[in-house]
Amino acid sequence: MSRGMTKSITLNGAPHRSAATTIADLVRELELAPEKVAVERNGEIVPRSTLSEAPLAEGDTLEIVHFVGGGDHAADTWTVAGRTFRSRLIVGTGKYKSFEQNAAAVEASGAEIVTVAVRRVNVSDPKAPMLTDFIDPKKITYLPNTAGCFTGEDAVRTLRLAREAGGWDLVKLEVLGEARTLYPDMRETLKATEVLAKEGFLPMVYCADDPIAAKQLEDAGAVAIMPLGAPIGSGLGIQNRVMIRLIVEGAKVPVLVDAGVGTASDAAVGMELGCDGILMNTAIAEAKDPIRMARAMKLAVEAGREAYLAGRMARRMYADPSSPLAGLI
Repeated sequence: MSRGMTKSITLNGAPHRSAATTIADLVRELELAPEKVAVERNGEIVPRSTLSEAPLAEGDTLEIVHFVGGGDHAADTWTVAGRTFRSRLIVGTGKYKSFEQNAAAVEASGAEIVTVAVRRVNVSDPKAPMLTDFIDPKKITYLPNTAGCFTGEDAVRTLRLAREAGGWDLVKLEVLGEARTLYPDMRETLKATEVLAKEGFLPMVYCADDPIAAKQLEDAGAVAIMPLGAPIGSGLGIQNRVMIRLIVEGAKVPVLVDAGVGTASDAAVGMELGCDGILMNTAIAEAKDPIRMARAMKLAVEAGREAYLAGRMARRMYADPSSPLAGLI
């Protein structure tokens, strides 16, 4: 690119200095492709075919535009294992009074992923209604999980059956340590993650709120880290924000709070910590009005995400008045 002395121009309404000699040089200087933009100089369109010859002069006023998607903001999506979703809320499919209520809650939540347990077919009534009759796996992503598994071997076996039944490779792994707290057994969880990854599964893994364990799971092949906020079904909210934040800062894969959310403010807190999403079941299913709570959770996740992206104000030890004190009457 041929360059001389810098020129003062107005670019898209703002002062700009450039050493480019042609408009094409300026476009490349901005790390744009000349063939993908349109340029107006001093009120007149500059044909794209002439950008390389069109000189850039001191005092020029330019508008450079290109096509973008409609709307004010790009869609705030997240991606796990190459699959992209708009909703950052994942909901479970247990504890509801009926499949109809479950389906209505999923719709109200806006969730695009639901976790599903793998259970034996009721051979005494094989034509009994099933979840797939109410929540269409072609429209909502099913995430088979290993709820109730207390050994890595049982968890792997369960997910092999799930893959055979529905072809799913994106799965949720949880290996529980004992029945009272339902805390994860991290040794068994890590072993199962390694096995699943070698077999071509894409495991999203429920784990303790431990940054070291989270990194080990990621290295073992976890496509998402899912630390608990509090014991499963407790509704206590996120108990250790510091550890969750450290996991978020250290992870190269999505981090989603899994377990312990009780109400909308808990979901917002998880998102404000920088998590990519929140997974919940009991908080919605056991609410007095599950459908309304599902809507509340949808809004809370969105609000928490917006707050995280906005960047919260600094915490201060003392007051800082909103209105200036100078000039008081």
